Amino acid sequence: MTIENALLLWLVGGLAGSMLFFAIVVTPKVFRTLPPEQAGAFLRALFPAYYLWGLALALASLLIALWSSAFLSLACVAVGGLFVYARQILMPKIGKARDARLRGEEGAAERFSRLHRHSVIVNGVQLVILLVIAALLLWIV
Repeated sequence: MTIENALLLWLVGGLAGSMLFFAIVVTPKVFRTLPPEQAGAFLRALFPAYYLWGLALALASLLIALWSSAFLSLACVAVGGLFVYARQILMPKIGKARDARLRGEEGAAERFSRLHRHSVIVNGVQLVILLVIAALLLWIV
């Protein structure tokens, strides 16, 4: 394995691990520890940093992937693009739906659930892409 591929594998693994840690450990712990209103507010404040962290690692991965292959580079672009989409488009919509739900607006709970489910799917797609990148890097060895 080349140094570039090893570094890319390390970055991709770090990003996937960060995403899994956030989903499996941080989010459930926040909801078990804080009252629902505070938990939601805390995560709402934390998510922009989470998306920036993911974008930074995706961009670093892209810079390394440029030396490996066009496919791996495009995969890193997709992961990074999904972080931008989630942070800039999806997250504000989720926040508005959550606020509307807290005000008791009709249909807001369903809108929040749909948008939240969409964000989970986006996160899942990113993880699958990262696992494909890792598998290809390991297979290339």
